Amino acid sequence: MAKKEKVVDLKPQNITDEELKNLQNVVNSLNRVQMEIGNIESRKHGLLHQITAMQSQMQTMQKTFEEIYGKVDISIQDGSITYTEDEQADKKN
Repeated sequence: MAKKEKVVDLKPQNITDEELKNLQNVVNSLNRVQMEIGNIESRKHGLLHQITAMQSQMQTMQKTFEEIYGKVDISIQDGSITYTEDEQADKKN
């Protein structure tokens, strides 16, 4: 029988140190950006809850004003009331 010769694999086993550093930098940068996006989305979620709460508060105020003054327009600049044509001028003043 013939003796089998050992075949040496000449394919590289590792990337170069420079390639590894570049790869690590890109992966780290990607991870930082993804984490920042997560932080932004978390903040966005909290702000959306605040908007919902403020909208609810606005609706409550509108109902209260309607009970007191009827269906009117109220200026947010100076608080002046504009009565609609079909509303009585003095409901509860």
